[in-house]
Amino acid sequence: MLAPTAPDLPLEPGAQAPLRRNRPIPNAGVLVAALLGVVAGSALQMQQPSLWTATAYAACMGAALVLGIFALKLRSGHGRLASVLVGLSAVLVFFALCGLRSLHYADTALDPALEGKDIAIVAVVSGLPQPMEAGVRFRVRVLSAKQQGAVRLPEQIDLGWYRNAGDEGVEAGWETAPSTPHAGERWQMTVRLKAPHGARNPHGFDYELLQWEQGVQAVGYVRAGRKDPMPERLDTALRYPVLQRRERVRDAILAELASVSEGPADLRAAGVVAALVTGDQRAIERSDWNVFRATGVAHLVSISGLHITLFAWLAVQVVGALWRRAPRLCLAFPAQSAGLVGGLLLAGLYALFSGWGVPAQRTVLMLAVVVGLRLAGRRWPWPHIWLLACAAVVLQDPWALLQAGFWLSFVAVGALFAINPIAVSASSKSAGARFLSIFREQWSVTVALAPLTLLLFGQVSLVGFLANLVAIPWVTLVITPLAFAGVLWAPLWHLAAWCVQALGWLLGLLASVPWAQFEVASAPLWAGVAAVAGGVLLAARLPWAVRLLGLPLCLPVLLWQAPRPPPGAFELLAADIGQGNAVLIRTAQHALLYDTGPRYSVSSDAGERVLVPLLRSLGERIDTVMLSHRDSDHTGGAAAVLAQQPQAALTGSIAGEAALLALRAWTPCVAGQAWVWDGVAFELLHPAEAAPTQALPGDKPNAHSCVLRVRTQSGASALLAGDIERAQELELVQRGGALGTDLLLVPHHGSKTSSSDAFLTAVQPRIALVQAAYRSRFGHPAGEVVQRLQAHGAQVIDTAHCGAATWQSDQPAGVHCERDGERRYWQHALP
Repeated sequence: MLAPTAPDLPLEPGAQAPLRRNRPIPNAGVLVAALLGVVAGSALQMQQPSLWTATAYAACMGAALVLGIFALKLRSGHGRLASVLVGLSAVLVFFALCGLRSLHYADTALDPALEGKDIAIVAVVSGLPQPMEAGVRFRVRVLSAKQQGAVRLPEQIDLGWYRNAGDEGVEAGWETAPSTPHAGERWQMTVRLKAPHGARNPHGFDYELLQWEQGVQAVGYVRAGRKDPMPERLDTALRYPVLQRRERVRDAILAELASVSEGPADLRAAGVVAALVTGDQRAIERSDWNVFRATGVAHLVSISGLHITLFAWLAVQVVGALWRRAPRLCLAFPAQSAGLVGGLLLAGLYALFSGWGVPAQRTVLMLAVVVGLRLAGRRWPWPHIWLLACAAVVLQDPWALLQAGFWLSFVAVGALFAINPIAVSASSKSAGARFLSIFREQWSVTVALAPLTLLLFGQVSLVGFLANLVAIPWVTLVITPLAFAGVLWAPLWHLAAWCVQALGWLLGLLASVPWAQFEVASAPLWAGVAAVAGGVLLAARLPWAVRLLGLPLCLPVLLWQAPRPPPGAFELLAADIGQGNAVLIRTAQHALLYDTGPRYSVSSDAGERVLVPLLRSLGERIDTVMLSHRDSDHTGGAAAVLAQQPQAALTGSIAGEAALLALRAWTPCVAGQAWVWDGVAFELLHPAEAAPTQALPGDKPNAHSCVLRVRTQSGASALLAGDIERAQELELVQRGGALGTDLLLVPHHGSKTSSSDAFLTAVQPRIALVQAAYRSRFGHPAGEVVQRLQAHGAQVIDTAHCGAATWQSDQPAGVHCERDGERRYWQHALP
């Protein structure tokens, strides 16, 4: 997965290493304790559900000072106790420092009173603009803001500028805009903002943590309708010169390759070339990402530690060779040391040009630690180097501890250090021995990372070792140099694109293998830690009798099964997917997915982003996918879900929608259909007849929504009503039959057109569940509907406030909200 890394960068043949004094580590026990304290203190602070006051953090600093004084007094004759006290002191210090840093940052958050208001700002485009099918997204640094007087906004905000009123209900006026934003430009515009609010689902991605780590505390869109002042570009002064150059290079790559494109494959290759040079991955097709993930090479198409490490290695060789050609320079400063410094600086420039992303920052910092030790003549044991680099990264970015990339990088580097102490420089090995060493190291890292990958992502590529064995040298030594050389001579971008296509053909073959990926349910943390230890043990250079002890440690992750409802009961999970419906119903041995959420854009939908990872984390095989009706906020994720669940049957009211009908054989849902799974009864109550294949004048898809009732023998029940409106509600009431239920999926997301008084009188729900987006542009759920539900005694729960909502038929009185479980201080606290 990663290139071989060592505490020493190899020398050229015949080169003389700088003088090494092999100094021992002074006070090694104290140093290790302090470094562990840096990591542990930062990690402990990030477990806080809410931040303390500055006074409380100051008290922690005071306690740390007292412990430090005791440690100084005990350091002679009580070394171990002194080390323990130093470690505890470091924990308190960095717990407090991380807390104070978070407090300062939280004080600059967006005032909730400004959400949804028109605000006039003057700002500089501080991020690489991202074109999309609906417009453009870009990040700005706010210089000033006015809303009935001057107001304070967060310094960094993310904005979207949309083409038409069809996207997010915004009158964008895109066609009449004088220009589109570019990096470094200063603009005056009117915006509407809200706090960053991401979906909260079991084992899901934490969007709010990502925005917190990147310093973004508000997101929104540009107001440019007929009644709004047109955004105005004020100047194009030279700000962010590196960012401006990155944008020009990216646009040049895409334009150059598009100008002679012979088909979709050329355009897809252009996205990969642009990503390798500038770090912008938006032009890579979703289908290509799926292939990269299936073959375990996704890390190669981002500016990862691998690229920067290899770039640094090559830079060391080039700078060192050039330095040796100047004897006077060698007398002033050894060539090997000059190579190390030059390699580090050039690697830093490469990381800066590629966007200075968090993984790139971590890698440059790790390289700086290793180079600094080399220049200081320190020959530390590898665990100390590894721990020092880890602590340095955490000092710069404590929240990296919560990112999968951090753990993948450091476990990989630790495994490489453990299995190959690099006692002999690479230059002293024959070519065959060097290849075997790289082969062995790649295999060992693959084995060591497999359990961690399963823990973090619930899947691992079984063809990843073979794919990486070919892709790593091909991408890093062929495609990437060609892509960068194209900056000087554009035709080389075509050669790089052809190389990308050749690699894509091979990866496509590997991804098509039926057993290309292995998936398991997400295991608890204790099982994951045991499995990671087992993987490292299996990869270590130890006797096989010892290495095989790692197999039992891996078994809990491999065999873990997500808990299921007992026979005769069912569980309902309403996913947090924004504006739309997606409800998973699980019995003891079966599962039904009711709707698949919205389509967010041409290349993104709730199926790919939320439901597929959710189902994978639960280890769930769906028996039936029911699409209540054909509106895109209910069917947007259907293609992605059905691709992951080839065994699932498809039913619903989707007649007349060619794209949905082409997905797979299907059956219409009609009132009276019923079945029993594990003692739980499923019954369709609406529509009375299948939806017409041709839309009739005035006919709405909502009217044909599948209404599903799920009921246990003990009487606990749930009613899923799709988007039916008052007329269909009245039909259900007049048709008779028991409609009373414990949980009601509120019709039409709480729209004013539904949830009539007569319907609620018949249903009498104990819990009313609304799936709607935060600050929905439709105003869902409507205030009058909420009041009506509450007047009928229902507890109203919406996914914007709750996140994913889980309800169990054997505990019908309560709902578990994902936002209430394991809450952290950076997460959005809704009013």
